[in-house]
Amino acid sequence: MYRKAHRRLRRLIDLKQSQLMRNSSIGVEKESLRVNEEGGIAQTPHPQVLGSALTHPYITTDYSEALTEFITPPFHHIRQVLDFLRDVQQYVYQRLDGEYFWATSMPCVVAGETSIPIADYGSSNPGMMKHVYRVGLGHRYGRVMQVIAGVHFNYSFPAEFWPVYAELEGNRLPLQDFISESYMVLIRNLQRFGWLVPYLFGASPAICKSFLGGVPTTLKEFDSNTYYEPFATSLRMGDIGYQNNKENEYGIKANYDSLDAYVESLTCAIEKPCPEYEKIGVKVDGEYRQLNANILQIENEYYSTIRPKQILQGNEKPTLALKRRGVSYVELRSLDVNAFDPLGINERQLHFLECFLLFCLLHDSPVISEQERRAIDENELRTAHQGRDPELKLVRNSSPVLLRDWADELMQEMHAVCELLDRSSKGTPYCTALEAQWNKVKDPGLTPSARMLREMRERGEGFYHFAKRMSEIHRHFFNNLPLSETSERYFSELAAKSLEDQQAWEAADEVSFDDYLQRYFAQS
Repeated sequence: MYRKAHRRLRRLIDLKQSQLMRNSSIGVEKESLRVNEEGGIAQTPHPQVLGSALTHPYITTDYSEALTEFITPPFHHIRQVLDFLRDVQQYVYQRLDGEYFWATSMPCVVAGETSIPIADYGSSNPGMMKHVYRVGLGHRYGRVMQVIAGVHFNYSFPAEFWPVYAELEGNRLPLQDFISESYMVLIRNLQRFGWLVPYLFGASPAICKSFLGGVPTTLKEFDSNTYYEPFATSLRMGDIGYQNNKENEYGIKANYDSLDAYVESLTCAIEKPCPEYEKIGVKVDGEYRQLNANILQIENEYYSTIRPKQILQGNEKPTLALKRRGVSYVELRSLDVNAFDPLGINERQLHFLECFLLFCLLHDSPVISEQERRAIDENELRTAHQGRDPELKLVRNSSPVLLRDWADELMQEMHAVCELLDRSSKGTPYCTALEAQWNKVKDPGLTPSARMLREMRERGEGFYHFAKRMSEIHRHFFNNLPLSETSERYFSELAAKSLEDQQAWEAADEVSFDDYLQRYFAQS
């Protein structure tokens, strides 16, 4: 089943262009919940000293005022990504007043929906749109689901890679069309093999009981304050996490057969009314409850483990950007926050993920049938809840296969990909990263989810006390790390400029918010 991937890889290696992969672009987005001293969700606004969450390129908020998002620019080297992620978090930590960031993906001490402040982006039309979209998410799915944190891995192959690869494939499409087609190949395979990410890196096998707010559950009781699953890897990716719960009911599912099919399927969901959401209302008594009453308010509402992305120009809709200029990069969204690393992600994870994406590109990738789509969803769910069970079976080609056997096969196939990537590196960081993950396949006890439950048992901790302890360790790490004068000045200047930019945006509004929304959705 991996023969064609081998041939593609062999042709790349035979080119003797060892630097072909050197200029990949790599970036990370890390979400972290800002909490008070007791570990409850912070009720204070996003600190103004950090700048404007609307216009700051690297420090913003996600769903809530308390859900901070750290964004790195794209870099060519993984070390640069992690250095920037360290510096930006350090800058923010040293400006918090009696607060800190929660070390895990799953929140704790959730005192009901009203304890979660929705992010505010000011009075400009773009800022209001971001806020109203989040108000809509709260009405549709509840606010609690929206404060689950994650890490996103953004990746694009080097510009010089694509002409070489197109020639090797004998592809005569215009280059950008070939690039977009190739990224869709990668995305389909990432979905097929994507269960491997929560298995290896899942770090949410337990949750605080407060997260469910008293709702009955099939999860087991770890202690009086904690639910868990004995073999879980990432409950965040399971059926208690954020789901698109209307897609099956109304027959809307993202179609990854091609970029055109993907854009068309999302456009349909954005334009198709949903009776249940119509009951919520859009503008009630002069206040917006959601952007519209359609199955999706905007493209970002569709949850997927990986997305094709294009850099937006101005107020452009993401689907239009993809249609006009094709795919520029992919965003992998299935990573839990690494509770054992202050940065939330580490070097070995990023090296492995780069190898994994190249493997997914090189592997044959037929379109996904309805039957395979169901298997993909089921495999993800099983891995999230039972991934470390040595007897767990997934579905591959309509037949059962042990997760550990399938994972072992994938690791074997990725070894040659890592060797290719190591040709562009000093030492063997990719093969070393692969070996570390392979060991987790051989011994599930090495996974972060197993390590987390083991520490909780050994220390007599529930989820809350484990997460609080790790959060305090990370706070100590950042508060005792010296920030260079250059970084200090850089982030301070960005914060000041972002506040000026927000004021300029607010002063530049020339139409009402109603008209602004109408024009936005009328784009074609």
